[in-house]
Amino acid sequence: MGETLYSSTYQPDPRSALDVLAFVLTPVEAFASDPEELEAVAELLGAAKLEAIERWQSLRCEARRS
Repeated sequence: MGETLYSSTYQPDPRSALDVLAFVLTPVEAFASDPEELEAVAELLGAAKLEAIERWQSLRCEARRS
């Protein structure tokens, strides 16, 4: 079975390296097209992408300890 590329109800799994990587590598333009919005979206996404990576690393460490 293939990966879901798009679904309005799709919820990424923070434990999935593939889901986190897909989010981190998605360009800002996928979330906003208006030039005035791009800067604000880039700032918000930058923080969200860092949080996604940190959360994935934390969950991965917890799983290794279990």
